[in-house]
Amino acid sequence: MALYSEKVMDHFTNPRNVGKLDDADGIGEVGNAKCGDIMKIYLKIENDIIVDVKFNTFGCGSAIASSSMATELIKGKPLSEALELTNKAVAEALDGLPAHKMHCSVLAEEAIRSAIKDYYDRNNIAYDKAKFPDPHEEE
Repeated sequence: MALYSEKVMDHFTNPRNVGKLDDADGIGEVGNAKCGDIMKIYLKIENDIIVDVKFNTFGCGSAIASSSMATELIKGKPLSEALELTNKAVAEALDGLPAHKMHCSVLAEEAIRSAIKDYYDRNNIAYDKAKFPDPHEEE
């Protein structure tokens, strides 16, 4: 059996939504010191809907594929739905990730949450702090 699914390989070799939004409404950046992966997500939001999303990821193939798939899953969705996206949903949409690469899908989830939180903070929008746990507090 191949280590990576066809979907992982497709999103790695042909990533969707790569780039930067200069006029982003929310930006989230997360990293994993243990593996060196860094993800940056840019959101363009209109009427509580993610109308555009871009990412820049420095990392392994699984990190790039997770970023690509996560952006595809939230594009066109309301913020409330994007906040429900889990790393497991990202991994499932990729037809699975090896166990030692699941942290890549976690980074994608965290980057999206970070970008949404940034949007809320920039616009003084009240939010439930419980939906935005600080990933560094768990270490």
